[in-house]
Formats: sequence, structure tokens, C-alpha cells
Amino acid sequence: MSINTHRRNLLKALPAAGMGAALPASASTAPDPWLQAQAIIDHVSKPLQFRKQDFLVTTYGARPCTMEKVRAWISFEEQDTIATPAKDAPDCYPAFRDAIQACHDAGGGRVVIPKGLWYCAGPIVLRSNVHVHLASGAQIYFSNQPQDYARYGDIDCGKHGKLSISRWQSNDCLNYSSMIYAHGQHNIALTGEDWSSTFNGQGGVPFNEQGDCWWTWKGKLKTLNAVAQGSTPNFSKGKMSENTENPLNAISLAEVAPQLTEAERLLIQGEGQRWRADAQYLPALSEAGVPIARRVFGIGHYLRPPMIQLIGCTNVLLQGYHVTHTPFWQHHPVHCRNIVIRNVHCESLGPNSDGFDPEACDHVLIEGCTFDTGDDCIAIKAGKDLDTQYGPSQNIVIQNCIMQSGHGAVTLGSEMAGGIQNVYAQKLTFQNINWATNPLNTAIRLKTNLNRGGYLRNFFVRDVTIPNGVQTSPSFYASLPGSPIQSKTVATAAGAIVTFDCDYTPISDNVRTRPPIVDNVHISNVKAGNVRTRDGKSASCYQAIVVLGPVASDYNGPLPVPPVPPVTNVSISDCDFGTPVNTAQPWFLFNVKDLKLNNVTIAGKVHSTTLSA
Repeated sequence: MSINTHRRNLLKALPAAGMGAALPASASTAPDPWLQAQAIIDHVSKPLQFRKQDFLVTTYGARPCTMEKVRAWISFEEQDTIATPAKDAPDCYPAFRDAIQACHDAGGGRVVIPKGLWYCAGPIVLRSNVHVHLASGAQIYFSNQPQDYARYGDIDCGKHGKLSISRWQSNDCLNYSSMIYAHGQHNIALTGEDWSSTFNGQGGVPFNEQGDCWWTWKGKLKTLNAVAQGSTPNFSKGKMSENTENPLNAISLAEVAPQLTEAERLLIQGEGQRWRADAQYLPALSEAGVPIARRVFGIGHYLRPPMIQLIGCTNVLLQGYHVTHTPFWQHHPVHCRNIVIRNVHCESLGPNSDGFDPEACDHVLIEGCTFDTGDDCIAIKAGKDLDTQYGPSQNIVIQNCIMQSGHGAVTLGSEMAGGIQNVYAQKLTFQNINWATNPLNTAIRLKTNLNRGGYLRNFFVRDVTIPNGVQTSPSFYASLPGSPIQSKTVATAAGAIVTFDCDYTPISDNVRTRPPIVDNVHISNVKAGNVRTRDGKSASCYQAIVVLGPVASDYNGPLPVPPVPPVTNVSISDCDFGTPVNTAQPWFLFNVKDLKLNNVTIAGKVHSTTLSA
């Protein structure tokens, strides 16, 4: 395996380059944090400039395709007959590649994909100063065959394919390329004329005779009482998946990280062979300090790529298109600066179909988008385990968006080891129109634990409406042995309007040595409505507020145990959370200091008090 010099140097340079100058004052000291939010909006809203020349993909050989019908998965649990490119469909990958390269070589411009149905059996790789634009009615169907995303990467990994530098759930690796990819590019745009301009990842379309699809690779689900998410498409016990022990992975970390002491190795691996499943093996490589060049996945492995992944890019515009049926996360910008996503329809109901996951990004505007997802609508991330070289996610504004189905509407974490700060969310509608069959699990959500660690500070939320509430039944989390929190008693996975979960899925992480810090969070003017539950109750949620602070007993590193601080400096004001099903216990608190409620209405009762637990 070899990594070309350009990519190697870029990997070294990106962390050191930083994210540019900070804002003139921190959000925690500014007299009005919303002035700080406006400064971010102003900073990123300057229009990008491109040369005035169009490059039509048909000039480079692109031809539209005909379609055929196929039985496919359209969500976790539903199948339907849908259209897919016919088996003899012309592959537009070379034409798209050549048009983008010609545009880049000319100094930039616009690559135009006209109205029609287009099949692409490989990634669209964006280049600096190139604007890729889909006309109204242009629909790109990406190949559903995983090997097509291990053909064109810059890094030849032998039997695993030609792979791309990637991040999977916040750990660096060499893996399948995303369907749309960029690395180290500047001044790039991906736009559509309207929501008939579509990128379709075909995540639920079978790729073999057994009926397996990208989503099958999710494997076994863990969430208790998941509504409309109780199974994985076509998965059954014994099939390979990200959660199945992979015989290609090392039998012991001693093979790939001989510098570890025996105690370190045993801590990282944990008990048994579960750590050899790809989804556990990659974090183990990070914890062990194995460099990215030796974190090789791709063919023979089961880590699904994001639909759109941009790494180390500056000045990015994503606007005006529809993305659907994605294999994994829909959008995943990593270590990008000055990025705007505006008026995009993010719709995918498969496993882990997060809508927009900015990671270790600085100056981000998420505006006017609609989310209908199989996981978090928006999830802000910042590295996991030892992969924190890009620093925090910071200076992010979310406004004028609509959220439907999903786990969390606005989520921070769970991968946040590098820290998250200065996040502003305002003027949002968590519409939740599918509340009866596929409800939004929770509205405002924080996820971390003693593995993911990191910090969340300076998070401000205001002016949110939730007309149909959130999931009205509880989805509980499983605690570790010896925890003061009894398993299956606290609804952190789903059921609350505001959820701070600082003990997120602790059973999934072997190394638990990094207590998180949560401070300076302020939520105001959130209004939730009730719906009629199946048993005839009028309810908006199961509980209004769940704040589960860090759990010190989870720590499993060397003594002495470091300080495990409570959640601090949180205020919730001028809110009406409707009527919880659990009116006897409208909130749950653990390891929280001085949570201030001011004019908060729950089940018709107004609360103005300070709570600690």
C-alpha cells in the first residue's frame, strides 16, 4: 500500500493549519450571544465567486439512463417497489470526472448536469473553484454496489481496493469513498435548481441475490423500545455487518500496536472478541495510536460511507437540492471552514441516516433546510478517542429549519472528544408530522460519555416550536454494572423534549477515562403541543427534561479517578413543554448543579426554580 506525497503532506498540514482567526469575543462573555450568532452569519454569507463558464456533462459523454422496477427497502422496516437504473445503464462517472477536471484546469466555472436520469458508478469528486449544479429535474442515481467506491481512490490498498482518506463515526480511516467527495479543496459549490434536483444513494436497493443492501451492514440494533426502527433491512443473525466479528481484523492489538502494555491492550480490547467487529475495531485502532495508513477497511469490511463527505475544505456552499436513500450519514464535512448548507431537503430513513453532521468545523450556517431522517437530523461532532487533531466544532448557527422524523432534531455529539462550542439554534420548527408512526425521538439532544469526553459550552437555543411533541413512550438506556443508575429506568434514548445524556451507550465503549464537561447552555421560548396517544391520552412527550450528567462509576482507567464534574450553568426559560405522559416525574436529573427553570410550563403548571441532583 502507498500514499501519494500530496495526500501525505496534506494530512500532516491540515491539523496544524488551524481554523483561522477566532471571533473577537467569546460567546460566554458577549452581552448578547445572538449578536455573536449574527457575526457568524455575516462572516459566511458572502457569495462564492466562480468563473462565468459552463461545462455541460453531456459534452464529455454523459448519457441519460432508462429505469426498471425493483423491490427495495425504503426505511428500517418498510419495502416498496421503486425505480432504479436498468442493468445496461450507461455509467456517467467518467463524464462527470472529466467535466469537473476540465473546469478545474480552466481556472474554475460551473459543471452543469441537465434534466434527466443519470447513473453514476463511482464518486463525484469536487475540485477547487468548481461549482457542480443540477438543473431542475436532474436526478443522479449512484451505484448501489460497494466495490464501485473502492475503484478510484488515491490510495491503493491491494485486495481492499483503491480507497480514500475518510472518517467513520469520527475516527480516521482508509475506506470506501463517499458518493460525493472532496479533500483539501477551496471554493466549491454543490447546488440544485430545486428539490427535483436529486442525489439518490440507493441505500436500500439490494446489491446481491440474498437481498442485502448498504443498510444491511448496520447489523443488530440496540435501542430499547425503538419506534419504527426495530430492525435492520434484511439482516439476520450470522450475517456480516459492522457489528459482527470480522476475521480479517487482528486477533490481538499486540499484532498492530506492539508498543502497548498488556494492561493498555486489555483495556482497549475489553472482554471477548466483540472488539474485532469493524465498528469497534476502528476505535480500538485509534485508542492504540495506530496511524491512518494502517487503518485499512474497504472491501471485506462493513463500514458504510457517508453520502457527501468533505474533508479539509474552505468556502463551501451546499444549496437547493434533495438528497435521499443514503448508505450512511447524508452530509459529513470534516475540518472545514466557512461552510453554508441552505434550502436542502435531507431525506433518508435508513440506519444512521443523519442529515447534516459538521465535524471539527469552524463557521457553519445551516439555514432553511428540511430534515426527515433515520437518525439525528443535525448532529454536531468533533472527533472520537485519540482522533482530535482537528480541534473543536465551533461558531455554528442553525436557523429556519424544519425537522420531521429522526432521533434528535438538534444534537451535539455523541462523538465530541475535541469539544463543541459557540452553537446557536433559532427559529426552528420540529414539525414531527410522522408522530403516530415514526416520531421524532427528542428535540434538543446532547450525547457524550466517559469515552467520548470533550466539552460542550456556549450553546444557545431560542424560538422553537414543536406542534406534535416528540415520542411519547420512553426508550431507555442500559447502564454498566455498579452504576447508581438502574438499567431500563432513564429515557435518554427517546421520550424527552430536552435530553442531556452524558452516559450515552456506555456499554459500547471499552475505554472510559475522559469525563466530559457541559457548561453554559441556555434554552428559551420552546413551545410543544400535545397529540392523542394510542391509549387516548393527550401528551407531548414521556418526560419534559432528562439531564443525565457524567456517571463517575463508569471510569475504568488508572487511579486516582479524575474529577467528574456535574452539568453546570444551564437555564431553561419561557418554555411550554406541553403535557408529559409521566406527569408524576416531569423531569429526571443526575449529577446536575443549579439547573435554572424560569417560567417553564409543564402540564399546565409553571415552574420557576433551581434544581440540583
